Amino acid sequence: MPTPHTPPAAVRRVLRKLGADIRDARRRRKLPMAVVAERAFTSRSTLQKIEAGDTSVSIGIYAGVLQALGLLEELGRVADISNDSVGQVLASADLPKHVHIKRPTGSSSDD
Repeated sequence: MPTPHTPPAAVRRVLRKLGADIRDARRRRKLPMAVVAERAFTSRSTLQKIEAGDTSVSIGIYAGVLQALGLLEELGRVADISNDSVGQVLASADLPKHVHIKRPTGSSSDD
């Protein structure tokens, strides 16, 4: 059995915001919870948990709800390199300062 996990406060805060944003997106679309839950292949009670930012709901179910709302593409960009400024800086720091062209070593064709 897995050990209980209590996510850090920052994670809980972000998921609460995501849940509220999902709820607002559903309401803007004038979609009842039952319809979104059905389209996401989940239950209404799980959708309620998502809209509350519940950390125990899997990311796959969050993704299903985002797809049901037409917002899944945005999730695919979360860790994209174009949005990862820290990763870009670290990758740039690993680039060589100077590039040396290696000359081929081996047999010469002076025969």
